[in-house]
Amino acid sequence: MTSPARDVAPATYTISELAAEFDITPRAIRFYEDMGLLDPARDGRNRVYSVRDRTRLKLTLRGKRLGLSLQEIRQLVDMYESPSDTVQQLTAFLAILQTHRDQLTQQLEDIRVTLEEIEQHEDRARALLAEAGHGDAAP
Repeated sequence: MTSPARDVAPATYTISELAAEFDITPRAIRFYEDMGLLDPARDGRNRVYSVRDRTRLKLTLRGKRLGLSLQEIRQLVDMYESPSDTVQQLTAFLAILQTHRDQLTQQLEDIRVTLEEIEQHEDRARALLAEAGHGDAAP
């Protein structure tokens, strides 16, 4: 008896395949290539992306979702592939994440303060409307 067929990932990908898989445009992939994050081989005029390129693209998009800069993403992706000391890599990764966390925490506080100010302005505008005899102001 033969074993059931297994889905095997291809060894190479076209730009269209990667764009469809990650729901991004081919232009975005070419941009990441221009930034040095991807390095596809060429088959004539066509780009041929390897499993390595696919992994780098996946890590790039993950870093982008976290709000990291392309420079930070490149540093992390390069560390991921580096055979050097893992402790040093992880320490650098944690430092980047902490810096980003600090920035997001500050942004969150700024948003909270802004929302409080908006609420104060809304309350004041409603009070002025009520004084003017238009007490049915929107909530």
